Amino acid sequence: MPAPAAPHVEGPPALVTLDVWGVAPRAVPGALARMALDRRALARTPGARFAKLLGTGDGRTFTVRDADPLRWAVLVAWDSAAAAGAFEASTTVRAWQRLSLERLRVGMAPLTSRGRWGGREPFGAADARAARAHEGPVASITRARLRPLRAASFWRSVPPVAGELHRVPGLRCALGVGEAPLGYQGTFSLWESTAALREFAHRRPAHVDVMDRTPAQGWYAEELFARFAVRSVTGTLDGRTP
Repeated sequence: MPAPAAPHVEGPPALVTLDVWGVAPRAVPGALARMALDRRALARTPGARFAKLLGTGDGRTFTVRDADPLRWAVLVAWDSAAAAGAFEASTTVRAWQRLSLERLRVGMAPLTSRGRWGGREPFGAADARAARAHEGPVASITRARLRPLRAASFWRSVPPVAGELHRVPGLRCALGVGEAPLGYQGTFSLWESTAALREFAHRRPAHVDVMDRTPAQGWYAEELFARFAVRSVTGTLDGRTP
């Protein structure tokens, strides 16, 4: 009897992009409409192997109090840089450009990734050698789906960590991101170096405490942690380039 086929492991995408669009208050209804209309368009975009439309917030509590209706994001993992470039002429990008006051675009290459997002591993497996060899700016994406009965405990743990995050030298910007206002929590952060990110992740007491408590608390039904080499940063966030 033949052995069962090994599960297919998808390699890392050639490029991951995060676009953050800032809109005026009068454009919020249009932004909400785009969040509904663009899902199908992104799913059909050539070369986009994984795409998410995301709301944003300041990430200080991960509750609805954080939500920022003036800022929206699009995260895409691409098969090629050419596909990402062609996306610039898409209906999705043109519509957001008409709505927005500013745009930040970050281009990234995966270094390490563990966990799943919607049952998938969108950024491929970890490449330990590339991660060790990388020098220069890095970005981090975290994402978790909370267990409803554990959510209140998780939310109580967030403010001390958020307070530490915004005091760490080397942080260039940080956003809360999510597919829904509650239950789907995530962060995007941009750092000057791997050393700066590690200082926060492994040496700041509040964050270390949360990492240590996570297995026992069982906060997450699904979680993902990924680190990226930053290839490009264009545009602005709050009027400046991070």
